[in-house]
Amino acid sequence: MVEVKLHDIGEGMTEGEIIHYFVKVGDAVKADQPLVEVQTDKMVAELPSPASGVVKDIVIDKGDTVSVGTTLLVLEEAGEKGKAVSAEPMLEYIAQPKVKTERVFVKAAPYTRKIARECGVDIQVIKGTGRNGRITVEDVYNFVKSNAPKEEGKEIKSVAISHPAAEQMKEKEEERSSLPNTETIPFRGRRKQIAKNMVKSLYTIPHVTHFEEVDMTELLDYRKKIAEMGRSVSVTAFLIKAITQALKQYPIFNAKLDEEKEMIILEKEYHIGLAADTEDGLVVPVIRDANRLSVQEIHRKQKELTQKAKEGTLTGADMRGGTFTISNVGPLGSMGATPIINYPQTGLIAFHKTKKMPVVIENDEIAIRSIMNISMSFDHRVADGATAVAFTNAFKQYIENPALWLIDMA
Repeated sequence: MVEVKLHDIGEGMTEGEIIHYFVKVGDAVKADQPLVEVQTDKMVAELPSPASGVVKDIVIDKGDTVSVGTTLLVLEEAGEKGKAVSAEPMLEYIAQPKVKTERVFVKAAPYTRKIARECGVDIQVIKGTGRNGRITVEDVYNFVKSNAPKEEGKEIKSVAISHPAAEQMKEKEEERSSLPNTETIPFRGRRKQIAKNMVKSLYTIPHVTHFEEVDMTELLDYRKKIAEMGRSVSVTAFLIKAITQALKQYPIFNAKLDEEKEMIILEKEYHIGLAADTEDGLVVPVIRDANRLSVQEIHRKQKELTQKAKEGTLTGADMRGGTFTISNVGPLGSMGATPIINYPQTGLIAFHKTKKMPVVIENDEIAIRSIMNISMSFDHRVADGATAVAFTNAFKQYIENPALWLIDMA
């Protein structure tokens, strides 16, 4: 027998939620065939079969969250005979009517799903009150309270469930009653992983942030003209392409420092990370080989990754291997920031709000131009301030003079 276990698939994971099984008991499978889809705190990943054989037992139910090292299913290898490992029976903690529904996509974080399972609730019957109908932990608690049995003539103010999740809910309610103006948010999952990465970056890398203004007028006019020809391309796609061209001139920012080997590693590929804000926290999908893609291709890839980030379907392959990161916070209204570098990279650029303002141009004339602020954080162990200024100047030149794209860009 071969036990297929949840293994560490990267990004420092410690547990995962079973989203979907691609097989059922009795199915014949081949080596490397996808068996199960798992949601970690940062990504969705498929676990392949380690061998060819027949599925003898599925140990963990879909929807359960388990730690790394847990056996998910059991295979009988080709030519092998024996008795499959049996799973321990699942315990139900709340006596509630089972509602049979079509399995549909539910917007809820893994931690919320875990609380629902521990309370014995089918999350699909809960109405979400969060943004875009997202189900929150409070929605689960409120659903349990409203569906708890009541004694005649009495209103039950708390749920009498002998389960850790219910006890935790009761404790939270008692805390809120003693502190009426407070609210708690679980610090775990993706949010906790983000915090760990930020602390590691900030305490490892000596950050320096360089600020610059970029005149976007010519690029915005150029984008408007090609839109009139039926070619819609996002501003971000142009910015990413300009970054790759600047990185070619200043490869020190497309690098990472290996302190143990005492060397700076210059990356030969240009994989641009795109920081994306989601309801579950910050994720950084990667546009691979951006230097080899046209602006139109970058635009398509950016839209695809952004959509996957919103749906929570990014895979490990979508998020690995970034060599430089950008953060486009301008649409949110940001004027400036001091970004934290995406460790172990060397630099990160944030694009801030573009606004029209009077600018002195040639012959001391004043014109209304569209000006964008940018802030670039870099690792001062690897590069100096003068180099950072030269790098942003190269980027700025491409943005302010779109005609250069015909000459320099692949």
